[in-house]
Amino acid sequence: MSDPEVSFETRGNIGLVTLNRPRALNSLTHNMAVELKRQLDEWAIMPSVQAVVVVGAGDKAFCAGGDVVKVTQSYKAGTTEWRDFFHDEYLMNIAIDEFPKPYISLVDGITMGGGVGVSIPGDLWVATEKTLFAMPETGLGLFPDVGGGWFLPRLPGETGMYLALTGARIKAPDLYALGIASHVIGSSQVEDVIAALAGTEIKSLDDAKEVLDRFHANPEPAPLAEVMDDIDSAFSGVRVEEILEALELDASEWAKKQHKILMSKSPTSLKLTFAQLRRGEVLENFRDNMRMEYRMVNRVMEGNDFFEGVRAILIDKDNAPVWSPNTLDRVKDTEIDRYFTSLDALELKI
Repeated sequence: MSDPEVSFETRGNIGLVTLNRPRALNSLTHNMAVELKRQLDEWAIMPSVQAVVVVGAGDKAFCAGGDVVKVTQSYKAGTTEWRDFFHDEYLMNIAIDEFPKPYISLVDGITMGGGVGVSIPGDLWVATEKTLFAMPETGLGLFPDVGGGWFLPRLPGETGMYLALTGARIKAPDLYALGIASHVIGSSQVEDVIAALAGTEIKSLDDAKEVLDRFHANPEPAPLAEVMDDIDSAFSGVRVEEILEALELDASEWAKKQHKILMSKSPTSLKLTFAQLRRGEVLENFRDNMRMEYRMVNRVMEGNDFFEGVRAILIDKDNAPVWSPNTLDRVKDTEIDRYFTSLDALELKI
């Protein structure tokens, strides 16, 4: 009998979730999303479970993303599995955001895309020296979903827009400086932290914080701190074109690098992501954001770039996607607006 893709156990006062696909870098499947939500619903009303802790199996990744190859295969085959995946993944994200007890993510290793959605909506996000965070969706012809429209625009200054558009990879020092990580511990301490939480009476979020405070060690200075002013200046434009123009006019090596990165991304994804964050920053709650993102992802599946991005990056691995449209000026604002319109009977069922 094969091991479950996600396992659940109670240890002392906590419910422990282990994302258990180490060979696939614990990438999220439809079944994992469904099972995690089901277990959270159960633990929410179980008095003996005072908090939930989430970890990834193996020594490389917390969760490297969602199984988007399977999603594209489903769409092309004409099945509904792709829609079921996003629908149930987003319901899981909402369940994490609304979980009534402390939800603690021990993010030891790679966490991208869907892995961010398993962790960020929770209460406490713990990084280690092995943590590598990114929302790389604009390079896949997608957008930073699983709550990106909610948490990214609420990061300091324009760092959320920078991370969303460029897909920049950041580690513990930046994660802590930006407030994404509430704590930083050593990778070797993960099991000790689990044991400490399991053995503590957790009546409030502060009780969980006190445990993590005992293990926390301030990381080195954040590399992003050196370019925060540059990020705020360049990424504050009211259109993606203004961001690219600001970077192009800046002679610094940092600006040249960011310009080159953005020019490699899907033009549609860049404009869509920009609109997502600007709309997301004024939404009142996480549920509204997930409704918005579900509309967006359904529209994305009707287009070309997501399939092309998955082909180029994950299937053929030639890293040479052919985007359509292939320039920003060919992506019309009216087309971007359509991504946010109602799906009528297909709306996210919350």
